[in-house]
Amino acid sequence: MKTNRLGNSDLYISAMGLGCMSLGTDETKAAAIIHEALELGINFLDTADLYDEGRNEEIIGQALRGRRANVILATKVGNRRIPGQEGWSWDPSKAYIQSAVKESLRRLQTDYIDLYQLHGGTLEDPIDETIEAFEELKQEGLIRYYGISSIRPNVIREYVSRSHIVSVMSQYSILDRRPEEAVLPLLEQHGIGLIARGPLAGGILTGHGGSKAHREYLGYSSEELPLLHERLLEQTGPSRTLTEAALHYPLASPAVAAIIPGASSLEQLRLNASAAASAPLTPAELAAVRAASKSNRYAQHR
Repeated sequence: MKTNRLGNSDLYISAMGLGCMSLGTDETKAAAIIHEALELGINFLDTADLYDEGRNEEIIGQALRGRRANVILATKVGNRRIPGQEGWSWDPSKAYIQSAVKESLRRLQTDYIDLYQLHGGTLEDPIDETIEAFEELKQEGLIRYYGISSIRPNVIREYVSRSHIVSVMSQYSILDRRPEEAVLPLLEQHGIGLIARGPLAGGILTGHGGSKAHREYLGYSSEELPLLHERLLEQTGPSRTLTEAALHYPLASPAVAAIIPGASSLEQLRLNASAAASAPLTPAELAAVRAASKSNRYAQHR
């Protein structure tokens, strides 16, 4: 598996990581997927304290016992669970971040996190305080680097100008090309890596995704999406699968360090890894994909 440098950090992560949100809570099954990912050359695992109320981190920590040194481990913070209440509340305060990291370290059974990410963010947040929290955790050696997970260009711009983030995680796929408008050029200019989540658009951008295309998705109507799916299948032809095209599309941008499709089964993981190991898209293939799809634009948080 090819590796890329994550922004200006010294983290070299596999071009395809493993988005762990879809692993589920069956520890044996999840561990098998994680171990297979490592065997396939995937060294980048992404989770969050939010997933399964912390259980996802626990499962990963258990699965990585004895193998932690071979993995670039990323998790997220900011969504706070209040005992006795349903759901989560947003808390980007310094006090919460510095307490939450200790719980993530405990669940992950590690004494450091390679990439700690703010799991959201708004312009109303105490941004300088949030940055200070991450910087102090870095100085303490509890985290190596930090980034943000956001689809808000206005928030991303603030962190780019005011912090030392090395990465931005954002949704990016053939069906969601919004980062191309403002985010990717900004990150490339500042040497910050994009981690592209949702490259398969919930399974729509696969050979079997036609059944999932009969609905609205961002700017696509329920009539447009099936037609686009068919057109993309025709373009890929016999030499390349739609999954290959979909996974390689975000990676064509020099700002993108990795894609992180999820996997809920070994079969899904192996198919994705095989697709990611195929040849990059040619300039002609890229042009055809761009001509067939919409160049989405941000409607909010510009």
